[in-house]
Amino acid sequence: MKYRKILLSLFALMVVLGTSAQTKPDGRYYRLFAPTTFYHSGANKSLSLNPNAGDEVTDAVDEALMHIYLNRPDLVQNTESQLQKTGSVREDVNQEVKQDVELVDQTLPAPDEPEALPVGIVVTKPNFWKFKGDGFLQFLQNYVTSNWHKGGESNYSAVGAVTLELNYNDKDKFTFENKLEMKLGFQTSRTDSVHKFKTNNDILRLTSKLGVQASNKWYYSLQLLAYTQFAKGLKANDEFVYSDFFSPFDLNIGLGMEYKLNALDGKLTGTLNFLPLAYNLRYVGRTTLFDRNGMEGKHTKHEFGAQFTGDVKWQIVDQVSWKSRLYAYTSYKRALVEWENQIEFKVTKYISANLFLYPRFDDAATRDSDNGYWQFMEYSSLGLSYTF
Repeated sequence: MKYRKILLSLFALMVVLGTSAQTKPDGRYYRLFAPTTFYHSGANKSLSLNPNAGDEVTDAVDEALMHIYLNRPDLVQNTESQLQKTGSVREDVNQEVKQDVELVDQTLPAPDEPEALPVGIVVTKPNFWKFKGDGFLQFLQNYVTSNWHKGGESNYSAVGAVTLELNYNDKDKFTFENKLEMKLGFQTSRTDSVHKFKTNNDILRLTSKLGVQASNKWYYSLQLLAYTQFAKGLKANDEFVYSDFFSPFDLNIGLGMEYKLNALDGKLTGTLNFLPLAYNLRYVGRTTLFDRNGMEGKHTKHEFGAQFTGDVKWQIVDQVSWKSRLYAYTSYKRALVEWENQIEFKVTKYISANLFLYPRFDDAATRDSDNGYWQFMEYSSLGLSYTF
């Protein structure tokens, strides 16, 4: 009972002293809360005739521990002598421990951040269609006096062309390519008393290809090729019409394999179409042109044969490119070969010069006494060009 009273008194003393110390922690109480140890100071005070009085907190702690030593010795786990063997006992624990608190500037409260709202994810369907095109408008002027030592005549010419492409590629298996080519050129000649101007370049051509991938660069291919011209084909001082719109008109459908060409680090690109199964329909509207186109007295003619189409572009340097198209068709009775070559020289972004070379072989046409079935056209021009 007496032991309990002493503890209560000691607890009250701790409260009073703690309050007076402004609730700061005091290290002198540590012996009450550490593992129970027999300290010499309490026994010395009890057995000494003239005990040295300490401060009130230390005396109270020593008195409380002596009651534990006498009444519950079984709780004592260590002795002060054992502690000294393992290490020195701190002598400053009987002194009040005061904390040196360093004051710092008060920090401002963190700003309130807006609550993060969930972000909606929008998945858009990829667009496999691609549209592109290019065009040019170019002119050529030539003046020669009547007494020029080599002869010749003055003339003016102009040529314009537009190429449009709409292609589909799902990057997996299917391709669908469509190209529309339109080109028309005119020239004037002083010695031509019949015509003020006449065409020197005229083509209207549509090429459509459906491809199904067979391997890395090979595709099963179905190709449709349709072509004619815009205006009448004339010669100087001659009223005869040598060709016209839908005179002739050719429609060719071929089935075979296509090879995607990509070489020289991407500078040489294009397609090669091998079509062993091909159907050709030729229509001539003008009856006067039947013989020139091998129509045998009828407006339409059906043929089956084989076809090859090669369409490539070589970017030789940044300012010079070469576009080439080779078309060959045979019905095993007649043969048609066309080889179009266009060399473009870029002067600036919008100004270019073109050299166009076009050899052609057609043994269904009327045979010429000098050139046989071979035909050739060449022109050069300078003017505006634009790619989109």
